[in-house]
This record gives sequence, structure tokens and C-alpha cells, in this order.
Amino acid sequence: MVPIWGAFAADWPDAQTFNVLDDSLSADLAKEGRLTLPVVERFLTLGRYARQTGVGNEMTKAILFTCSAFGPAIEAVKGDLDIPVLTPNEAAFDEALSIGNNVGLVVTFPPSESALTVEFQLAADAQGKVLNLTPVVADGALAALQAGDGEAHDALIAEAVVKMVDVDCIVLGQFSMARAATKVSGQVDVPVITTPTAAVARLRGLLGS
Repeated sequence: MVPIWGAFAADWPDAQTFNVLDDSLSADLAKEGRLTLPVVERFLTLGRYARQTGVGNEMTKAILFTCSAFGPAIEAVKGDLDIPVLTPNEAAFDEALSIGNNVGLVVTFPPSESALTVEFQLAADAQGKVLNLTPVVADGALAALQAGDGEAHDALIAEAVVKMVDVDCIVLGQFSMARAATKVSGQVDVPVITTPTAAVARLRGLLGS
């Protein structure tokens, strides 16, 4: 949650936000190796709970999911609720496609690679654009972050982007990776897009300040 707190604090400090967390979902997905119907049902429950909650006297006006490996489950929530529901990545993908067709995508959670590749291609198809995607997993980075070694996490991500050639921009595909943006930018001469910053900009555009 820290990356999205930081993005709101930097780019939309007046927004009233609250967090709903089920931190077993990623572990369950990794164990199953695929998105199951019970997980989708849990997302629907989370979405309905968040919709009925709010901050002070304000009802919830939008929901932003922040884990990148659950696209189909989030799409189910979109169809279930009557307020804007954002995937973690859609704003970042749109921003990347506005820059160019050759995009580098970096993740640290292996199940996110295939999920985000499909999601990115769907975004390109919806815009009628040809996508040349270069995805890569920064092996060991997530484990380093979970062990409390943020510097190693950032360095491993920066190492991973060196393998990318002929890309117009690079997307750091998970919220937890936003902290590595500065180090990654030092390795490349193309824009580096983080999902929290792009998501907050999209929400602010949808809801106003």
C-alpha cells in the first residue's frame, strides 16, 4: 500500500482514501498457478464491501485495485458495480501506448508476466494499435523486497531493463516496483512509467479535485 499512498500524497493530496486488504490472494494465486472461481468471488466480495464503505460522510466514488495479477477478477468487479473500477495497470498502459508501440514491461511477481501481457495486448487492440511488447521478470527482486532489502530490489529491476533494446518506454508493472523508478531511469534514456502515478492521474481526471 505504501506506493499508492505516496502517489496520492504527491499528486492528489486532497483525495480521501482508505484501504481494503486481503494479503492471502497473491499466495493463493501462486499456489494454484491460475485464477480460480473462488478467487473471483472473493474479489466481488471485496468490491461490494468497498463500495458500501467510505471516508467520513463521503461514499466511495471509485475503486482502484493495486495487485497486477488479477485482471479477469477485477473485470468481474467492474461489471458488478456502478462506480469507476480501475485495474492497477490500465492507466499506465494507455500512457505507454500514447508514447509508442514498442514497450518494455518489467515485473517481479512471475504470474504477473503472462497476466499483464494479455491485458496490455487487449488495451492495444481496443485502441487499434500494434503492440511490440518486451516483457521481463526481474528475478529475485520481490524476494529481496519482502526480506526488507529495498536497495537490492531496485538494483535487480535496474539490471533487468538493461536487456531491453529498441523500446519507446518502460512500464514498471507492479505498484511495489514504483520505488525503483529513479534507479531504472538512470539506466535508460526513455520514459519510465509507474503504475501508481498513472493510476492517480487517471482517477483525478475521472473524479476531479
